[in-house]
Amino acid sequence: MKPIETRLARLARKGDQRAFAEIVDLYKDKLFHLAYRMMNNRQEAEDVVQESFLRVYKHLDRYDENQKFSTWIYRIATNLCIDRLRKRRPVYSLDAENADHEGLDGYAMLPNDDRTPESEMLLSETQQIIRDAMETLPAKYKSVMVLRYLQDLSLQEISEVLDMPVTTVKTRVHRGREFMRKKLENKL
Repeated sequence: MKPIETRLARLARKGDQRAFAEIVDLYKDKLFHLAYRMMNNRQEAEDVVQESFLRVYKHLDRYDENQKFSTWIYRIATNLCIDRLRKRRPVYSLDAENADHEGLDGYAMLPNDDRTPESEMLLSETQQIIRDAMETLPAKYKSVMVLRYLQDLSLQEISEVLDMPVTTVKTRVHRGREFMRKKLENKL
């Protein structure tokens, strides 16, 4: 038996608007959290979510039912975020290999997305420093770091979402952590 998303996608492909609305309902919050973590801007995150669903609707015929629907939709949203980040800021390069540093559990200290102006003011200095450091990550590292530590995807799932080998994902996670460690070591 196929997962519910696959059945909904099949119905939506045939023109069932309610099935597509259910897909939107299932994924709108997940995609918003992903986009918000990558873009660090509520309006841009909302734009990414809307554009993601437009692309999903437009390209439902391209969805391969043999792959997980979540992987497909995350790939669309992640690619849109990466495109926006590339347009927004210059590209950085971290080519040096560094020794592995475990830990960097600071991601758990990032605030959730239910922020209000009042709660924003109450953010601890540590959370702000970590968020600022995340914001400075180059897009190719930011995408894997967000998917790994904030969306809690496995290395294999990230590999599928970003359409790259697991070894590349591992390298980017390592380099992203190293980038964060260097940014944070003088501030925390």
